[in-house]
Amino acid sequence: MSISLFSWPLLTVLLLQCSAGPDTYRATATGTGLTGAGPQKQMAMDTSKKENPIYSRTDTGKVALPESEWKKILSPEVYYIARQKGTERPWTSPIEHSQEVGTYYCKACGNPLFKSETKFESGCGWPSFFEPFSKASILYIPDNSHGMQRTEVQCGRCKAHLGHVFDDGPPPTGLRYCINGVILDFDKSAGAKK
Repeated sequence: MSISLFSWPLLTVLLLQCSAGPDTYRATATGTGLTGAGPQKQMAMDTSKKENPIYSRTDTGKVALPESEWKKILSPEVYYIARQKGTERPWTSPIEHSQEVGTYYCKACGNPLFKSETKFESGCGWPSFFEPFSKASILYIPDNSHGMQRTEVQCGRCKAHLGHVFDDGPPPTGLRYCINGVILDFDKSAGAKK
């Protein structure tokens, strides 16, 4: 993938945000004129499960498909995040400020990822959570890309890229799961389930 010179400043800001806490990002964003710019155009959200035969909120079996199959069953936006380890633009997810009660699932496979009670406002530009749905919900992968040492989080069922986890979150865990909203599928009716 080639990156134009015009996009390097934005890429630098995004990488700094993912490696630092919200205060660091705000200071960086101020210097680039991004603070107060408000949400950008939102990425399309694919909510159709009909074309995705592996999507299930009850099946716990691991999913391993060739990339050609993933490309057929996922929308371009979900494929970019889940399979190409993309990052949506900050402050574009309608999920970021949502306070609805429910459960967040992996949009690629239906695996439960986070309960709404664990969501918090981090100010980082992406939906943030302090605890996964269960230990099996998330995989933790060392990520040394872009000259940084981070921990990538993937779906525990299909290995879709979700985002990263940092140790600057609130109690009780002290963790901040910084997640791309595009990969999250929300179900309000699942809020009462534990």
